[in-house]
Amino acid sequence: MSLLTVEKVTHGFGARQILEDASFRLLKGEHIGLIGANGEGKSTFLNIITGKLMPDEGKITWSRHVTVGYLDQHSTLKKGMTIREVLRTAFDHMYALEKEMLQLYENMACADESSLNDMMEEAGEIQQMLETSGFYQLDAKIEEVAGGLGLSDIGLDKDVSDLSGGQRTKVLLVKLLLENPSILILDEPTNYLDHPHILWLTRFLQEYENAFILVSHDTEFLNSVVNVIYNLDGGNLTRYTGDYKNFMRMYKIKKEQELRAYQRQQAEIEKLEDFIARNKARVATRGMANSRQKQLDKMEILDRPAEKIKPEFNFLMARTPSRFVVQAKDLVIGYDSPLTRPVTFKIERGEKVAVIGTNGLGKTTLLKTILGELQPLSGTIELGDYLSPGYFQQESDRDSSITALDTFWAEFPSMENREVRLCLARCGLTNDHITSQMRVLSGGENAKVRLAMIMNREHNWLLLDEPTNHLDVDAKAELKRALNEYPGTVLLVSHEPSFYEDWVTGVLNVEDWTTKIV
Repeated sequence: MSLLTVEKVTHGFGARQILEDASFRLLKGEHIGLIGANGEGKSTFLNIITGKLMPDEGKITWSRHVTVGYLDQHSTLKKGMTIREVLRTAFDHMYALEKEMLQLYENMACADESSLNDMMEEAGEIQQMLETSGFYQLDAKIEEVAGGLGLSDIGLDKDVSDLSGGQRTKVLLVKLLLENPSILILDEPTNYLDHPHILWLTRFLQEYENAFILVSHDTEFLNSVVNVIYNLDGGNLTRYTGDYKNFMRMYKIKKEQELRAYQRQQAEIEKLEDFIARNKARVATRGMANSRQKQLDKMEILDRPAEKIKPEFNFLMARTPSRFVVQAKDLVIGYDSPLTRPVTFKIERGEKVAVIGTNGLGKTTLLKTILGELQPLSGTIELGDYLSPGYFQQESDRDSSITALDTFWAEFPSMENREVRLCLARCGLTNDHITSQMRVLSGGENAKVRLAMIMNREHNWLLLDEPTNHLDVDAKAELKRALNEYPGTVLLVSHEPSFYEDWVTGVLNVEDWTTKIV
């Protein structure tokens, strides 16, 4: 049974074609992974099927009576509500039924005998529906799912306006899972989850009986939960049955077959053209030459298989700093209240250190305190001499109406237009990306622009806050290589052990310092 059918959808932004005759189907119980490089249009496709965008052409058909839950990269929360209140809205339909039932009981007090029997029967039906759906165990269900994704550590009575971006995403994800829709649509759900919570979500999705569509660049996570892959490449959607590993095997075979077919046709074309050139002038062989020309004219010419644009990341090294880059003594970080107990640590020149731990415990706060953007609540931080830091913020320029080209150019006004374009192209950005506003770029494209600005200045110390959150597989692999080869110091906030564990020289775990219960 098809829950969703997409037929020949085409969509573009200006001259930039995102989808071209794309077709897709979601069957009951399928766990689909929607993959593709940054900027291929995965989020655009999700916005089209959920009605947030109208396609230029094509047809989208949903099965009747399906419920759809969608977590995108830009979901928001209203201020003034606690986490618990937000999570309870997942069951608004049940609370509405309870209110209807209570109103029926109240109306029974002044009803005649005929109406009373009808009211009692209706109230009984509602009562049974609520009991069957687990309405009277809702708080326990909320505690279970909230605990699985780490919200209980934050405190369910905390106002959502006091949460970090990652914590707000967690709240929205938990609410969506509690709603238990017949179709779940998740766009990069692991971006703000720590490793234990990713494992919990993995188990949840493995056991999820309904269908879902998942966008993720976390290949290990994808491979664990999906049974169908749709690859978005050059505006086309291709379906592959099986997990991510099977997709990679089949995709490689497909690309090799396409290249061989193109090469065979090119050899055939060359052979025909050579025969025509040698024989068209001779009367005796002119007929054969004309026949070959007709054969060539009728031939459907294959395009050369497009090679994937792969980014090239290289960080420029500034002058050598002093031996100790940063020395913290009895440091306590936080805002209005302490996030840590007093901590003492040192980072030496050339060390590469990962900052890890559950979200909300102060990883970003630590970076901002080291950089002087925040003052420590107590203790001291001493920075070394001749430091030239390069800082990658977790989220930046997401709402900017300035193009990627002008954003970069503002930082490097002495560069020529050609140089700016070349710098951005090296990071895997096409001309369409470069001339697009920062707010319409995907999260990965946005990150590449900001990485390009860091890479084109000399630094001897990189402070990177979740740089891999939106990057595709190739970009992550290239960033890993570049950081491994970089001779300077690196302080990296990350929740992906597979990204950092085989090249960092040390780890700072904020869970060892926190004043909270973990």
